[in-house]
Amino acid sequence: MALLLGVDTGGTYTDAVLIQDEREVIASAKSLTTRHDLAIGIGGAVEAVLASSGVDVADIGLASLSTTLATNALVEGQGGRVGLVYIGFRERDLDGHGLREALGGDPTLVIGGGHNHAGGEAKPLDIGALSAWLDTDLGISAFAVASQFATRNPAHELTAMEMIRDVTGRPVSCSHHLSAKLNGPKRALTAVLNARLIGMITRLIDKAEGKLSELGINAPLMVVRGDGALISADQARERPIETILSGPAASIVGARWMTGADHALVSDIGGTTTDVAVLRGGKPTIDPAGAQVGPWRTMVEAVAMRTTGLGGDSEVHVNDAGLMGGITLGPRRLVPVSLIAHEAGDMVHRVLDEQLRSDTPGEYDARFVRAVPGIDAGGLQDKDAALLERIGGDVHPVAKVLKTRIEVAALRRLVKQGLVQVAGSTPSDASHVLGHLDVWSGEAAEKALTLLARKRTGSGDRLADGPLMMAQMIVDQMTYQTSLALLETAFSEEEHPFGLPASELARHVLMQRGLDGHKGLIRLEAGINVPVIGLGASAATYYPAVGERLGCQMILPEHAGVANAIGAVVGRVTIRRSGTVTALSEGRYRVHLDSGPEDYTDAQEAMNALQTTLERQARTEATTAGAEDIHVSTTRDIRRAEAEAREVFLEAEITVEASGRCCHVN
Repeated sequence: MALLLGVDTGGTYTDAVLIQDEREVIASAKSLTTRHDLAIGIGGAVEAVLASSGVDVADIGLASLSTTLATNALVEGQGGRVGLVYIGFRERDLDGHGLREALGGDPTLVIGGGHNHAGGEAKPLDIGALSAWLDTDLGISAFAVASQFATRNPAHELTAMEMIRDVTGRPVSCSHHLSAKLNGPKRALTAVLNARLIGMITRLIDKAEGKLSELGINAPLMVVRGDGALISADQARERPIETILSGPAASIVGARWMTGADHALVSDIGGTTTDVAVLRGGKPTIDPAGAQVGPWRTMVEAVAMRTTGLGGDSEVHVNDAGLMGGITLGPRRLVPVSLIAHEAGDMVHRVLDEQLRSDTPGEYDARFVRAVPGIDAGGLQDKDAALLERIGGDVHPVAKVLKTRIEVAALRRLVKQGLVQVAGSTPSDASHVLGHLDVWSGEAAEKALTLLARKRTGSGDRLADGPLMMAQMIVDQMTYQTSLALLETAFSEEEHPFGLPASELARHVLMQRGLDGHKGLIRLEAGINVPVIGLGASAATYYPAVGERLGCQMILPEHAGVANAIGAVVGRVTIRRSGTVTALSEGRYRVHLDSGPEDYTDAQEAMNALQTTLERQARTEATTAGAEDIHVSTTRDIRRAEAEAREVFLEAEITVEASGRCCHVN
């Protein structure tokens, strides 16, 4: 009997499943994700699934991990403080592809160097400037290095990487290691985000491996990549950016495994995000433009997916502008009041009761704050450090922690760096009040929504008449925003576009009236024309109403709540490597390799040399990742031009894919 253990660490829950012979789920379990010590949540879920199954841990041949932590961190703007070394570019190039916004004020050094399109050195690397910069106290957890045309010659990136490692000992992300494509600013953005995630993903993998070993599970640990394929734990540590959309990608693989669906929308709701993708021919498509998470478009290969900051723990915002008022959800995740009361009940209830006795609604009613222990707090501004020290190790009402208005910005910065969590009203609290959920403190949720309901709209009226009405408003808003996310995905994937952005089409008055089934002189009908597979622990709570709204079949699989963990162990190891051959002149063809450029006198010979190198690299990495029965396929994209009545070779991009099933060790 071959047993596979799948674990998914999400923003709220950590899930575990055991699958026998890749055919059936024999047990599943959940435990709260414990951000201050991820091993606690992982251990809780794995121990529970082992206890319910009664299996011998020696029979577990493979363990695999998927996670939404990288995705959530980028959506919420979290991660470690990074430093960017930008070689051969201009200062204004930082504005390309949102790079400056992604840096968020983190240190940047723009220095001379870089190469040209053919891989020749454009300017010597300014080693003196880099050395002087590294001698300053930067408070950086990891570095990103991006050099002009590094995919044609990585020499300056490699030199800078060695210097940084020698001086600081910190991890370094080189842009050419993450993508073989041109577009320096976009590669730099990808390297920055990779560097920002290194500490977080390394901690997760270390905690997972340590806990599995402690439980006597000695099977190799795999990690799900953003395209649904599996890689080794060491590969994930080196390139954590490849784990963005890991959890959602695993959920699509799991959805296919559970339902056998060939053509459907897959919508996975978590605590922080809702992820929607299209399943065609039983396979998710790869986004040709690179994975996008929140505002960031990266150069990482991942499933074509729309990620929205909408989940069971999304922040409820009150819109008090205009006469009508109302609420919106997300994109920030909060700790639900029902959960914070479950963990610090006496204090939370005492504060909520005090706020309910007040005649005047407060700005921070039902808002609490706590620090996340065990996170590196180096490099903080004095104001931020003082606020973090004041918060200490306890849960506090936000109103008692913030002494001045200026500290609001400091609190935001601490949250962004993952050092502090804020608790407040969420859809999870609404579900407790409506009786759809009963895992934490329903009493605290009711008090929190009572406080929220008495806030005033622009007309001066109360937002809602009591906690039940407030809870229903929140769930209705969840239905509306989830429907929009599904419609936007469907419109963006239409073979015959309608000429407007998908977001505008989803919100268009005719679309919304069609969903309402408008019947007057004109009859309007609209909806989703394929099944929707609803995944996530709260899918059964929210998605039946979404299916009714969109007039589509809503499939809720038996194990929808642990789809990510299922997908984590039923996928395959797949390694892709790409490279380029360019024509310098007639009879001179250059192969651009990681080790530097090599020249050939024949185009076919150059392409064959590149293909051989890429095949060797891909097969080696697949083997290292634990694959067996490896199949290698190659595609060549050759560009030629007509000149003087004959074809002239311009450039070729070769992509090699090595794929195999995981080796189960017993």
